Amino acid sequence: MSHNLLKGKRGIIFGALDHNSIAWKTAERVYEEGGVFVLSNAPVAMRMGEINKLAEKTGSTVIAADATSVDDLENLISESMKILGGKLDFVLHSIGMSVNVRKGRHYTDQKYEWTQKGTDVSAMSFHKVMQTLYKADAMNEWGSIVALTYMAAQRVFPDYNDMADNKAFLESIARSFGYFFGKDKKVRVNTISQSPTPTTAGTGVKGFDGFISYAERMSPLGNATALDCANYTVTLFSDLTKRVTLQNLYNDGGFSNMGVSDSIMDSITE
Repeated sequence: MSHNLLKGKRGIIFGALDHNSIAWKTAERVYEEGGVFVLSNAPVAMRMGEINKLAEKTGSTVIAADATSVDDLENLISESMKILGGKLDFVLHSIGMSVNVRKGRHYTDQKYEWTQKGTDVSAMSFHKVMQTLYKADAMNEWGSIVALTYMAAQRVFPDYNDMADNKAFLESIARSFGYFFGKDKKVRVNTISQSPTPTTAGTGVKGFDGFISYAERMSPLGNATALDCANYTVTLFSDLTKRVTLQNLYNDGGFSNMGVSDSIMDSITE
């Protein structure tokens, strides 16, 4: 059901790969709510995914950009404003990658060149996106910038590896840059800490099925889906949340406030 929450709003959505992506679901929901946007992903991801199908469905333009490249980001933001006809109202950063995870290197045996690459892609890219937007004065007042994160930034999930560090860095960037964006531009910056979600990227983490099962049994409302996250993101892009900023917002069925659940205790004491 559409409520036209984003009618007249323009933005950029990073990271849509295929129909399992949270960014993909968000793009669909933003489109349904009347928003217009440019889709962007790294060239290699675009070759692997189906982003052109999403663009056709939502009437959007696709612009390839490496989010670790300031030159690419400057071009993306400039072209997006031309295509969309003005400054931006929303940006979704849904970007994350760990070479150590992908290649099975244990947290205690990282290859640091890979670690630095993952940090640049997963966290520093968020600073680069915001710095480029800030310097270009590309955001309208009361605009909203959202990045996706995970609770491993606060708690230990051993197999999440160096992505946990990347997410902690990402959340810190959101708060620090969010202060300046709010004070100087009246733009909101928040992160959404989502339940483990079976996206193409997420399922590459060792033990991911166990993550999902454990969180489902711990959470009083069960795991939040990709669509749940898309809907939450729409509210943060809308004018209904104009004073919400510098927050790490949990969309996890209550998992983040649980110590233990009856289901977990029953399984332990069987």
